[in-house]
Amino acid sequence: MELEDLRVYQLSMELGEKVWKMVETWNYFQKDTIGKQLVKSVDSIAANISEGYGRFHFKETKQFAYYSRGSLYETRTWLAKARSRNLIDDGAYKKIIENIDTMTPQLNGYIRSLGKYYDK
Repeated sequence: MELEDLRVYQLSMELGEKVWKMVETWNYFQKDTIGKQLVKSVDSIAANISEGYGRFHFKETKQFAYYSRGSLYETRTWLAKARSRNLIDDGAYKKIIENIDTMTPQLNGYIRSLGKYYDK
């Protein structure tokens, strides 16, 4: 199976593009503060999945999947800050959170599958 075939990777790439398009419309100060942090955290989800996928040892693959999950939760925090500072409206916030809520069990399942496959 190729990296691009992993559903959790596909979802993380889609989420990164949605967030990028949203942040692109913000003014300089908003982009330079919350925007950069939000984009880095959301892009880190896919980046860590792919870095772990390319590692030689399964324990490293699993560790990078944990990093990815941490980035997923960090993204939630930056989104909450963006919403509380009126950078995104409730509707946009809820849509992105729905994407994250879809991705979270997928990422947890991916992590579990690594343990089942490699812990033998």
